[in-house]
Amino acid sequence: MGSVIELTKHLVQMNTINPPGDEEACARFLGNILEKAKFSVSLHPFGEKRASLVARIGGNSTKKPLCITGHIDTVPLGATAWTKDPFAGETDAGRLFGRGTSDMKCGVAAFVTAAIELSDRLSGTPGLELVITAGEEVGCQGAFDLVRQQGALGRAGAVLVGEPTSNFPFVGHKGAYWLTAKTSGVTAHGSMPNLGENAVYRAAKAITALENFKFSNPPHEMMGQATLNVGMVHGGLNINSVPDEAAISIDIRSVPTSKHKDVRDQLQKCMGHDVELETFIDLESIYSEPDTPWIQTVFDLVQPYLGYRPEAKVATYFTDAAALTPAYGSPPTLILGPGEASMAHQTDEYCVLDRVEASVDMYKDIISDWCEI
Repeated sequence: MGSVIELTKHLVQMNTINPPGDEEACARFLGNILEKAKFSVSLHPFGEKRASLVARIGGNSTKKPLCITGHIDTVPLGATAWTKDPFAGETDAGRLFGRGTSDMKCGVAAFVTAAIELSDRLSGTPGLELVITAGEEVGCQGAFDLVRQQGALGRAGAVLVGEPTSNFPFVGHKGAYWLTAKTSGVTAHGSMPNLGENAVYRAAKAITALENFKFSNPPHEMMGQATLNVGMVHGGLNINSVPDEAAISIDIRSVPTSKHKDVRDQLQKCMGHDVELETFIDLESIYSEPDTPWIQTVFDLVQPYLGYRPEAKVATYFTDAAALTPAYGSPPTLILGPGEASMAHQTDEYCVLDRVEASVDMYKDIISDWCEI
């Protein structure tokens, strides 16, 4: 296998924009190079031309493996024209450009490279479980699919998520609770609105109530309070009819002190019981206490790569840890990867070559410590 930069380029050159995803070819490619390094590899289909991958090496009865995870799907290119070919893997001024470079194909390439470089020394150790997922960008669908498949996941004593953090370890992230609130009415001709009941007016009243919504839970010590945003409103089919249906899209970013069931009950009370709520993304927050021994160890290990010892912080975005960490029994979890969070989903997305190369050694240090090699 070549360098981590060459591997990142190769992954970027595989178009895995989601939708539709088409991650299977990328998963098979990674599976093949891991099998050559003596990993036990299983491919888990996830829709047409889609698959996630689980690769294992080592393992003993004294300590659970370390899980390292990342996703291989990417978001669409967006409406703004790129100045770089998003699928060429072009390098310029110490940066590698392309869709998914930072989010998060460089992270996958880095931890796969690190694991392969240490593979000859991992037999008889606690070992590794690499979980490489499809469908993360639309609600961690691939990770939840693995959770539902009996036997797809093994054990893990800690979880490391390679999402873009510029090699800074985050101890958690907010949850995502996305709902559609629907209002109903009675249609009528637009010249005779008195004969109908306007669903948009009902939606407007619900939105006005949400503007002053207050979460009942106490703020979290590090994440603060949960947030609510009305992101989209839809209603009516044509200008000259009374709309009989309207929909409001609500984006809630939750914290460990706010449970989604309680939030839903509070939303219903706030908006009124004639508003129908439907959930389409339900990802609880993830948080590990910073004084957990393994987390403190990782803080020590990343210090040479950052130039300072990090203080505990949390990420703003959700990750596959929302699905995987509970499935593994809620072990300590960190989000730590070489990509640039500020470049995620951006036009002319890039990762920084030096940071990606350094992350291979960083991951090797973390793996070596966990596996005691």
